[in-house]
Amino acid sequence: MSSLRVYIASRLLTAIPMVLILLTVVFVVLRILPGDPVVAIVGGHAPPEVIETLRRRLGLDKPLHLQYLDYLWKLMRGDLGKSLIWGQRPVIDELMERFPATLELSIFSFIIAVLIGIFTGVKSARNFGKPIDHAIRVYGIVTYALFIPWFGMMLQFIFGVYLRWLPISGRADPFMEPERITGLYVLDSILTLDFPALISALRHLVLPSITLGIYISGIFTRIVRSHMIEVLRMDYIRAARARGIPEGRVVYRHALKNAFVPLLTMMGLQFALLLAGAVLTETTFSWPGMGTYLLERILYRDFPAVQGAIVFIAIIIILINLLVDITYAYLDPRIRLR
Repeated sequence: MSSLRVYIASRLLTAIPMVLILLTVVFVVLRILPGDPVVAIVGGHAPPEVIETLRRRLGLDKPLHLQYLDYLWKLMRGDLGKSLIWGQRPVIDELMERFPATLELSIFSFIIAVLIGIFTGVKSARNFGKPIDHAIRVYGIVTYALFIPWFGMMLQFIFGVYLRWLPISGRADPFMEPERITGLYVLDSILTLDFPALISALRHLVLPSITLGIYISGIFTRIVRSHMIEVLRMDYIRAARARGIPEGRVVYRHALKNAFVPLLTMMGLQFALLLAGAVLTETTFSWPGMGTYLLERILYRDFPAVQGAIVFIAIIIILINLLVDITYAYLDPRIRLR
């Protein structure tokens, strides 16, 4: 158990410089790019004295290194700063409003990706070298190469515009949002027993979740396939088959269980990337999450909002990766002894 605690502590210590480097790079890049956030706020025709007054009030008149030190000091106190636009609200409050939408989309997309990936990966491994194996391998390549906006718009056109089965944007129908408890519409609808809101939230989740889920399912397909092929060739699988154990039980209870441990790490990484990389999907479906928030604030050169969003996402990714590492180390003691 002591080795596990040492492993966790070492992972946490390595995460600190990673966040600091990321923050520094983002801080510098935002300020060397062309454009003035104050001009973006007040417009290019504002009087120079108004622009200068606002720049001093926002602290943008200070030297770059002083701005950086001020930001680090606030960050260590848990203060992500205030937005430069639209009421100058605390960034953390804006992130807490947007994060549940991204989390909900990521959870449903992840479930779809894992289910498709496991099914296709196992099917491909069981039919190794056959036409269905080649077809599934092509599927894994094609899905990974999909351009999300194009794929999302095709689903919108087919199921939203042409068939009119599903909504093409937003999280719920007008005036159908459930009472906010967690910010997750599906969960809030269940907690408040608001079933019309639940149906509306699920219908709005279908197209963006399928778009993002299919996009990353190919990764799980390839991983499950490669590990299942290796496991199915092991002696204990041959012995189980020789004893007459049904093939389905051999594959799903014994082989898949052993192939699942390496898959666990990739599942954690992909879920973390879903939280960080849903920008294109959220933009395509007008999904009010972290992706659209970050893109919007980049266009307005809202320094504190962009920095706060990236730090927030980085911390979430680090925590998820840490949880995966701990689980993996717990399941495989050899990892923490390296």
